[in-house]
Amino acid sequence: MRRSVGLGAINKKKLAEAKYKDKGSELAEEQLNQMSKQLEAFRDNLEEFAANHKNDIKKNPQFRMHFQEMCATIGVDPLASSKGFWSEMLGVGDFYYEIGVQIIEVCLATQHRNGGLMNLEELVQKVRSTRGRSKQAQDVSLDDVMRAIKKLKCLGNGFVLHRLNDGRYLVQSVPAELNMDHTSVLNIAQGTGHVSIKKLQEKLGWQKERSLLVMDRLVQEGLVWVDDQNREGRLYWFPGLFPDT
Repeated sequence: MRRSVGLGAINKKKLAEAKYKDKGSELAEEQLNQMSKQLEAFRDNLEEFAANHKNDIKKNPQFRMHFQEMCATIGVDPLASSKGFWSEMLGVGDFYYEIGVQIIEVCLATQHRNGGLMNLEELVQKVRSTRGRSKQAQDVSLDDVMRAIKKLKCLGNGFVLHRLNDGRYLVQSVPAELNMDHTSVLNIAQGTGHVSIKKLQEKLGWQKERSLLVMDRLVQEGLVWVDDQNREGRLYWFPGLFPDT
C-alpha cells in the first residue's frame, strides 16, 4: 500500500513538472513573438525615418553616423549589400562600396612609400582628394572610411585597422598577420616613428633575441625600413606613422 502511494506521488510530481515545463515553453514562445513584433515595428519605423531624412543621411556625415548606430541597435546593416531596400532608398550601400574602391586605390598607390601601413587621418585626406574639391569630398568622414575598411575584410586580411595607445589608428593594407608583439612595437614607435632593439629591451623588458625576432618579421613583411647608418646603432623606421606632407 505504501509502495503504491509512493509511486502515485512520484507520477503526480512528474506530471506537475511537465505542466510547468509546457507553461514555461509557452511563455517563452509568447515573449519571443512579442520581441519579434517589436523588432519588426522598429524596422518599419526605421525605414520611415530613413525616408523622411534621406537627404540628411546622404549629405551629413555626423547624421549618417548616428543613423548607422541606430541601425546597429536593432540588428540592421544598411551596408550588407549594394542592392536592396537601403541601397535603393539611400544609396548608402553604393556610397561605402565606392569609398572602399577609393581606399584600395590609395593604399596600392602608396605601398611603395609606407610599406602598407598608413595613418587613418592621412587616408581620409587622400580619399577626399580623389573625390575632387567639391562639396562631395567633405561628405566623407573618418567614421565613413572606418566603416568602409571593415567591409573590405571580405577581401581577406589585407585591410585591417590597428588602434594605437594614443587613440590614433593605422590602416594595414598588406596581408600580414600582426600579433600582440608587433602592436607593442607600433606603440613604442608612435612618438618618433622608429625603434631600436635597445629601446625595445628597455621599454618592454624583452630579451634581445625576442626583439630581433619580432623586428625581422616586420622587415620581411616590408612594414619597416632599416637604417644602419645611424650613430646610435640600427634603427627600424615605420614610414606609415608619418602623414604624407
